[in-house]
Amino acid sequence: MKITNIQTKILKAPLKTPFVTSLRRVYALEDLVVIIKCDNGSIGYGEGAPTPQITGETMGAMVATIEYIKPHLIGREIEDFDALIGLIHTLIVKNTTAKSALEIALYDLKAKSQKLPLYRMLGGTQNTFRTDITISMGEIDKMISDCHAAVALGYDTLKIKIGDNPSKDVERVTAIYKALDKNIKLRLDANQGWSPKESVALLHALEKQDIIAEFIEQPVAADDIEGLKYIKERVQTPLLADESIFSLSDARRLLEMQAIDYVNIKLAKTAGISQALKLADLSKSFGVKCMIGCMLEGPISVAAGIHVASAKADIITMLDLDAVSLLSSHPVETSIAFNESEIVLSDAVGLGVKYTGNTPNFN
Repeated sequence: MKITNIQTKILKAPLKTPFVTSLRRVYALEDLVVIIKCDNGSIGYGEGAPTPQITGETMGAMVATIEYIKPHLIGREIEDFDALIGLIHTLIVKNTTAKSALEIALYDLKAKSQKLPLYRMLGGTQNTFRTDITISMGEIDKMISDCHAAVALGYDTLKIKIGDNPSKDVERVTAIYKALDKNIKLRLDANQGWSPKESVALLHALEKQDIIAEFIEQPVAADDIEGLKYIKERVQTPLLADESIFSLSDARRLLEMQAIDYVNIKLAKTAGISQALKLADLSKSFGVKCMIGCMLEGPISVAAGIHVASAKADIITMLDLDAVSLLSSHPVETSIAFNESEIVLSDAVGLGVKYTGNTPNFN
């Protein structure tokens, strides 16, 4: 099963509503899709979302990375899988999202070569999952309205985007908490928006009202490791690290410092499936549970995340894989059932996604 060609396409799809965080405002998905073709007719699909505010990658940078690695993969056998994965990671540093897109396509092909769904190839058995949904940052009335709409669709866990103004953030979370039934779980994501002292003051203000979220995600700058530890030692609300963890060494440092309660795994940060699996294993060795999240991605990347969640279901206990539900339409054919909060994997081989060649969403 020899690689004969690697192509890239741009996948575009409008969002139902703007995606707003303390870092950015986005109106439409625009992702890079990697298509790897083999001499037996098999095709593998990968995908990555350019997120320069987090990974430093633009669309142009991702395309350039794929083109740089491409000639080193063409002509190689899928059976040399570990060597192929090694090449992706050694030929160029960083560029984690582009590497992830290539890795996803290779894993798709490997599972297809074994005639297995990817999650089963990785040792997983669970095929049904529940995800939260993101509530974009905005005015309080709009955020409450969005929360009610999400609950009406069946979501029982909401991830609330905050981080632009600590005092207003307290008002937002308090108002949302009071407006919802108490069986609705809240996750808070500040996207690096606060200082350590602001984080502690804000969380204390909420905790005094008995508002303790399931976690607070990345309240401080990605490189403020001491800040994370400072917060964890002073609040009841569990602390989840996102942008602070790209590599295994990043995670190990935080875990050894006991600076966090949870780890957020994203394929775009780990540079793909291979390191995501290792990150889950590392977290498990410290007794720390994980969430698997996504950037603003389409069905291919999200599917890969779900397969990883199944493979490591004992340690990946939370899902933040709502990106497909944020799209106004599904831009890629898939055998996976994206039923709002419920996601069900199929027994289709590989990822369970397919590009038919005639969708207008590809350029």
